[in-house]
Amino acid sequence: MPFKDAILPEFDMEMDNTRRVLERLPDGKFDWQPHSKSGTLGWLAVHIATIPHWAKITMEEESLNLSDPARSKSGPPVPKDRKGVLELFEKNRKEARAALAKAADAAYKKKWALLMGERELFREPRASVLRRMVFNHMIHHRGQLTVYYRLLDVPVPGLYGPSADEQKF
Repeated sequence: MPFKDAILPEFDMEMDNTRRVLERLPDGKFDWQPHSKSGTLGWLAVHIATIPHWAKITMEEESLNLSDPARSKSGPPVPKDRKGVLELFEKNRKEARAALAKAADAAYKKKWALLMGERELFREPRASVLRRMVFNHMIHHRGQLTVYYRLLDVPVPGLYGPSADEQKF
């Protein structure tokens, strides 16, 4: 079985779950943060909406240099409301899925690097990067966002079963 046939259903499920979480974003609360050391609700939501783009970068580029000044000045404007976050997420989701679907097994095995200037932070097969830096990273931050929701009394959607807010018995 081609690797993409194994990873695409997982991608679709996690993207659907992420969409359900982002649909609950409360407009007017984007500056809220649970602690001074925590990111704001808006920053966290935009970060989550951007993570699928990393799958596209992973599959279409040889590496990502976090210190590249051209990259830090590029990109769309930062959304300031739920509608904008959902539009950004859907754009990144669509492009990421297309990149994953067109890749052959050899592309998933090819090594990819994350750089900080001249320093290589890591180099590993793209399949590992997708799991660790895209899927797991997104799930981690999605969990953080649901805690923010709980603190703001926003109903938390069920993801892998019902939540306390959506019990169906």
